[in-house]
Amino acid sequence: MSTGDLLSIEPQELQFPLELKKQISCSLQLSNKTDDYVAFKVKTTNPKKYCVRPNTGVVSPHSACDVVVTMQAQKEFPPDMQCKDKFLLQSALANPGATAKDITAEMFNKESGNHVEESKLRVSYVPPPQPPSPVREGSEDGSSPRASVSDNGTVHNSDYTAPASIAFVERAHVEPEDNSSEVKALISKLMEEKKSAIQQNNKLQQELEFLRREGNKSHGGIPFLYVIVVGVIGILLGYILKRT
Repeated sequence: MSTGDLLSIEPQELQFPLELKKQISCSLQLSNKTDDYVAFKVKTTNPKKYCVRPNTGVVSPHSACDVVVTMQAQKEFPPDMQCKDKFLLQSALANPGATAKDITAEMFNKESGNHVEESKLRVSYVPPPQPPSPVREGSEDGSSPRASVSDNGTVHNSDYTAPASIAFVERAHVEPEDNSSEVKALISKLMEEKKSAIQQNNKLQQELEFLRREGNKSHGGIPFLYVIVVGVIGILLGYILKRT
């Protein structure tokens, strides 16, 4: 608290919990402990950044007055969260029964022989208040739930929850299934089908060769439809062989 002959100021440092894109206010209390009316005026080194209400006024004897300083919304945090802005509060004696309308600039002019007190106020930024962490409800008597632990370390209370920092989950070990017998049976079946297809193909090739020879002997020809059927069967067998 700054205590002068005319006004006492609380606090001496304006602290703003800085949050981006949000106006923030801080209040001053001016106390008049004298028997006189005291006029005051508030100035700042950065008038575009702050709004002071009221910036001038009169404090009656043995009374107090609140002054609200509002900082405009900021778009970015300042370097190192430091603020070089300052405020100056001037106070001077006023006529009995004076009001804010009676205040003139001449009242705060020291060169005119007026008794003027000046108090400089610093500005600082503080972190914004953090929301309270949720607290789990305890028992009816206000105590937190307790967990009983046996000799082997087993927790018997179902309400007990391990802290997140030490809660671990073991990864289950799963033995791979033994499918080797099924794979072997499938391979054996495919080999049998392949062997059978090769035998059928060889048999068809022999029959085709035999028909060609018989046709040459009789100066005739093999029926065209039969040749087509044999060729199609050969193509299908070749496709089966490729798959296997």
